[in-house]
Amino acid sequence: MEADSEAKGKVSDQAMQNPQALAALQDKLDSLSHNVSIMDSLPKPVRRRVNALRNLQVNSTHIEARFYKEVHELERMYSALYQPLFDKRRKVVSGEVEPTDEECEWQSDPEDEAALAEELKKKAAIEEKTEDANEENPKGVPEFWLTIFRSVDMLSDMLQDHDEPILKHLQDIKVTFSGPDQPMSFTLEFHFEANEYFTNSVLTKVYKMKSEPDSDDPFSFEGPEIIDCEGCEIDWHKGKDVTVKTIKKKQKHKGRGTARVITKQVPNDSFFNFFNPIKVSPDKELDEDSEYTLATDFEIGHFFRERIVPRAVLYFTGEALEDDESFEEEELEEGEEEDQDDEEEDDEEEGDSKPPDAPQPAECKQQ
Repeated sequence: MEADSEAKGKVSDQAMQNPQALAALQDKLDSLSHNVSIMDSLPKPVRRRVNALRNLQVNSTHIEARFYKEVHELERMYSALYQPLFDKRRKVVSGEVEPTDEECEWQSDPEDEAALAEELKKKAAIEEKTEDANEENPKGVPEFWLTIFRSVDMLSDMLQDHDEPILKHLQDIKVTFSGPDQPMSFTLEFHFEANEYFTNSVLTKVYKMKSEPDSDDPFSFEGPEIIDCEGCEIDWHKGKDVTVKTIKKKQKHKGRGTARVITKQVPNDSFFNFFNPIKVSPDKELDEDSEYTLATDFEIGHFFRERIVPRAVLYFTGEALEDDESFEEEELEEGEEEDQDDEEEDDEEEGDSKPPDAPQPAECKQQ
């Protein structure tokens, strides 16, 4: 009995030390109590009908799961249509193909064109020709993918100085989808030119997905979710592995008092750790740090698939970054409004709890 009480006390202490876990537990308890109270308040015949509606909802989630599977098949089918465009992009970036003058034409803003006098146009054209004559002509689009990595916060957070020389050799990133008879997944392929760092020409990362309702909790289904990922082994050239670093450490002999210096390799921060993700085991629960790392990994994989690969040139120029920032600002403004509404509601409750003649603080007065 004392052991049970002590165990409960430890669980309680751990929950109190973790506000997020405590809040999640409270939300779940509130939800359960809310559902139970509603169902308990209903007459038995009505409860019976509500259970029938819940079964209809389960059937609906299974239809939704089928919908997402067909969407995945459409993605796979349309990726074959996109691929020739992406192949052309790779060839232009690497310098394998030089685009024609017609392909390089880009329509300017009509307002800017109208504002430009004919004389200034001619002058600008002459200056441009002079600059073109003096300007060097590098091959393709140098550091195309590295520039994207530097520009996107999610990727630059992983990027280290020692990664950059390697990513200069990155020529393309592709997304491939699992076949119709295979478990749902997608693969990121990072294609490199021959380099001094590793022998691989392609590094891969497979993201496994689940797209069916959980039998124990079917109502939690909201579409496909990434449940696991697998990296690949990088065949580093000797002394070129940036995912480890060599450190020297002094060891002192306890008996003789003599010291010796030993060297050993320890993990090193690098983007290329992306290809060695945390292993997920169904029999072992992950700690909080590992769960966060894995969730971030899943988010990055999804971002490569949905944003970076399809819109690479817009991330290179920064146009896509402006769109992302605008979207984030809109979300932030909405969140701020909600927070402000919550504060006003709290202020109203505080005001109601005071005696009628109690003066309100200036910041709590209603406008």
